Amino acid sequence: MAHIDYYFATLSPFTYFAGTRLEEIAAKHDATIAYKPLDILALFARTGGTPPGDRHPNRIAYRAQELTRNAKKTGMPFNLRPTHWPTNMAPSSYAVIAAQEAGGGDLGKLVHAILRSCWADDKDVADDAVIGDCLEEAGFDRGLSFTGMLTGAEIYPRNLEEAIDRGAFGVPTYAVGDQLFWGQDRLDDLDAHLAGTL
Repeated sequence: MAHIDYYFATLSPFTYFAGTRLEEIAAKHDATIAYKPLDILALFARTGGTPPGDRHPNRIAYRAQELTRNAKKTGMPFNLRPTHWPTNMAPSSYAVIAAQEAGGGDLGKLVHAILRSCWADDKDVADDAVIGDCLEEAGFDRGLSFTGMLTGAEIYPRNLEEAIDRGAFGVPTYAVGDQLFWGQDRLDDLDAHLAGTL
């Protein structure tokens, strides 16, 4: 059985545009997924990247065009300038980690609900009530945002170190063995790889 390690950030618009395609691809190939939220700003700092707000104006302008085009291609609702971005990614990341440890719900739905809250619903994903609503929507106990904080705080930095060790430098990154697929626009390649054609 194939296994996918999924490195992502709960504030990444490109992770948002992946929607639930990863989960569909995994189901198609009977693959398992380990959800590994991480601090994307720390990943940039460690691997030579530049935070979006510090980039050259040309890169900032191109990013805005790319995001707008992605919204049109996917048909997903999207706010280019959400009120609560950037915000603290740790609370929502801890919740995902706690939910994965607890089991019983739909992790893909949880991740997408958190991302949708930021990029479509203009909510603050650092807010406990917003996180609780996302947990509940995905079939988890909304209290995990509190009870899972210690576990989340332990695993969250480990996810970053693991991602760097695996060769990741951006999100979303999908890792299958020694093969990395960076970006939601590489999901077709991941699908082909799992099918044995790439």
